Amino acid sequence: MTIYCRGNESASGTPVPAPLNIAHRGASASAPEHTFAAYDLALDLGADYIEQDLQLTADSVLVVLHDESLDRTARGPRGWCTGRVRDRVLADLRTCDVGSWFNEAHPDRARSEYVGLRIPTLEEVLQRYGRSTRYYIETKQPEAAPGMEQHLVSLLRRFELLPASSQDWTVLIQSFSPESLRKLHTLHEALPLIQLFRRGRIPEPLDSVLEAVSGYAVGIGPSWRDVTSELVAVARRHGLAIHPYTVNEPEDMRRLLDLGVTGLFTDFPERFDCLRR
Repeated sequence: MTIYCRGNESASGTPVPAPLNIAHRGASASAPEHTFAAYDLALDLGADYIEQDLQLTADSVLVVLHDESLDRTARGPRGWCTGRVRDRVLADLRTCDVGSWFNEAHPDRARSEYVGLRIPTLEEVLQRYGRSTRYYIETKQPEAAPGMEQHLVSLLRRFELLPASSQDWTVLIQSFSPESLRKLHTLHEALPLIQLFRRGRIPEPLDSVLEAVSGYAVGIGPSWRDVTSELVAVARRHGLAIHPYTVNEPEDMRRLLDLGVTGLFTDFPERFDCLRR
């Protein structure tokens, strides 16, 4: 039996007290990533945020899937459920099963109800949860998906999730692409944005880089392995939150808390929910 602590259930729009518990692709250690099964479970296990990785289909629909290719997690007709998401229309993706792969990869955690789970659109995610939870959205490969940022802002506006102030953290948006984040900043200046850094690629000189980031973002997202006391101190000096990815072992979570991170991504939100108290 899984034992967990309850998280902050409020979704008032103001930032929840740090450190934030961010469910990486949902509770992705226990259910198929980026499915409603993973999101529902993450919220039950105490997550403050559920993450959505965005891909743009050939007919310009934002869907929630980590990989730009369907090959790893999709099962179904070969002509429609393989290859790049951006080469498929939504009707193609509706035929794909993104639950069965999890049962194949993790037989000890397999469940019959995971078979046949579908790729959700971002619109469906927002419809399901509304303002009852918080979203941590990533623009994936935005350079290959022209218009992704405009479609995202349009959807957030339709669901009344565009903030009036960058202090409203109901939705956080992250990207490895500074260009994508700057585009979002131009489209809606109050959107709270997070600049991601790839593992082993913390830019230098750190002080001037983070000063520039603070001009359009409210935080940074490094690999947890790259977090040092210096990185945390410089981020704090520039008023930036620091949310490393993806931390699954309690001893690593403790080390990062001791260093002063303000949140973290994990596949096991229940572990961090208890540990941070």
